[in-house]
Amino acid sequence: MIRFAALGDSVTSGYGDPMPGGGWRGWAVLLAETLGCELHNLAASGARIGDVADQQLPVALDLRPTHASVLVGMNDTLRGDFDPVALGYRLTDMVERLTAGGATVMTARLPDPGRMFGLPGAIARPLGRRMEALNEVLDRIAVDYRTIHVDLAGSASAYERNHWSVDRLHPSERGHRLLAHRFALALRDAGHPVPALPGLEATNPEPTVGQRVWWMATQGNRWLLRRSTDLFPTLAKMVVAEIRRQPGTCDRVTELTIRDT
Repeated sequence: MIRFAALGDSVTSGYGDPMPGGGWRGWAVLLAETLGCELHNLAASGARIGDVADQQLPVALDLRPTHASVLVGMNDTLRGDFDPVALGYRLTDMVERLTAGGATVMTARLPDPGRMFGLPGAIARPLGRRMEALNEVLDRIAVDYRTIHVDLAGSASAYERNHWSVDRLHPSERGHRLLAHRFALALRDAGHPVPALPGLEATNPEPTVGQRVWWMATQGNRWLLRRSTDLFPTLAKMVVAEIRRQPGTCDRVTELTIRDT
């Protein structure tokens, strides 16, 4: 019996892949269906790396899974206390303990948020550096613990608009299918039995333009407001620091000051 424990945030919870009868499905369910395994989805919306380590990992270890996924970190890159070294220690400990318990662990290089959201360069570049620092940690973990590691950051298809839901933060059904497909393919390439690869085409109705606009007006604004007390001040500081990093910025400011004087 294959026992699959899925750890992570709202992406692994299935957000962005709604079912007609209500609720969310997501890539972990799609992969579990393909593998014909017992799924324990422990992921929670808004979870950060510390939340997964403190709340989800103990439950996962008690389940003694044969397979486990650790897909988390995007929320951490958008916070003011981002520390890749400290986060790396926690990620390493999680993967080490799951591997020691006999699980085949699945990890991924996470996509660049600047490219996902189509952000201006002054915001996209510092966010991209944060994500690259986290991905370097994940790459080292993948090598040290021989995880099933997929690259979402360097995949052009991962940034295609139809692979993301209206909020551009969570995968759409097609995006979840792509993620399940990539993990299934990586498992098969590593010698694990995979009866079939998950399909890539959406089977549920995709949201209309009107539904997308309505979601942004009702749900999207709430999401921004919940995070504005921490996210927006952090982004403002990052933008100022990025502007100061640009070559010649100080010289131009000095030149303008002298000329105006």
